[in-house]
Amino acid sequence: MSKQMQPTFVLVHGAFANSFSFAPLQAELGLLGHRSVAVDLPGHGFAATYPQAYQAPQDPEGLAAAPGSIKGVTLADNAAHLIGILERAKRNGPVILVAHSRGGVTATAAANARPDLIDRIVYVSAWCPVNLDVGDYYAEPEMATVDPTSLALAMAGNPADLGLLRVNFRTADPAALAAFRAAFFADGTDDEFLTFLNTFQPDENLDVGTSADRAQAATWGRIPKTYVRLADDASLPLALQDRLIREGDALTPDNPYDVRTLAGSHLKWLVDPAPAAQVLGDLAELVTAAR
Repeated sequence: MSKQMQPTFVLVHGAFANSFSFAPLQAELGLLGHRSVAVDLPGHGFAATYPQAYQAPQDPEGLAAAPGSIKGVTLADNAAHLIGILERAKRNGPVILVAHSRGGVTATAAANARPDLIDRIVYVSAWCPVNLDVGDYYAEPEMATVDPTSLALAMAGNPADLGLLRVNFRTADPAALAAFRAAFFADGTDDEFLTFLNTFQPDENLDVGTSADRAQAATWGRIPKTYVRLADDASLPLALQDRLIREGDALTPDNPYDVRTLAGSHLKWLVDPAPAAQVLGDLAELVTAAR
């Protein structure tokens, strides 16, 4: 395969995460001969805000009031940033867009706007709203097993006042840590869990889109798509993942999801990346064969 024809994986993180989350996966992909780019959405990675009050010893009142750079960032900003990266990646050949968790909302918005830049879109236990807005899915039966207090136990400040969501991931509160672990990484070791928790940033933006940002058949629906189900995900339950797949298939019956399944929690695939890298490598072969 020529370098020009080799697909580039563009990896989009979820809420409170950043490009650092993908380091183990990128290492595995690289060792398998694949190239990849991990995206930091606006206000993430080295553009994130870590208030002085977040450092030990923490100042709860200061943390609840400190401004954050992600205030005012919108889904449109995220999509525009991602499209710019996709444009650059596309110059080198096919592009496989891979999104995790809330990153699926940004990936969907980008795919709605510029399907020409994406040769395959891959959702890994990610949001791809079709019939409802993201927030409305939380009231549906498929989300009944999700603990709504998992983030609230460590919430810092009032989102309406701050203009952003702020969570104290450096909390030592046993109840909050137990809730985080149950939601995101119940199958990890104590050290793996705490290490991943410390890669999270405290701030996330408030905009998860509206009905205008749901998957659109005329654009998004033209792109070959894969959904990688995470069988033991507690924060985006398998029942909800399957509902998103069904709704996407109903929207584009002539272009249904290619569905794969990996064992593990919401974060396990990023800490133990070999199975996911193998799936992505198989998809790279499909993209290359289709050209």
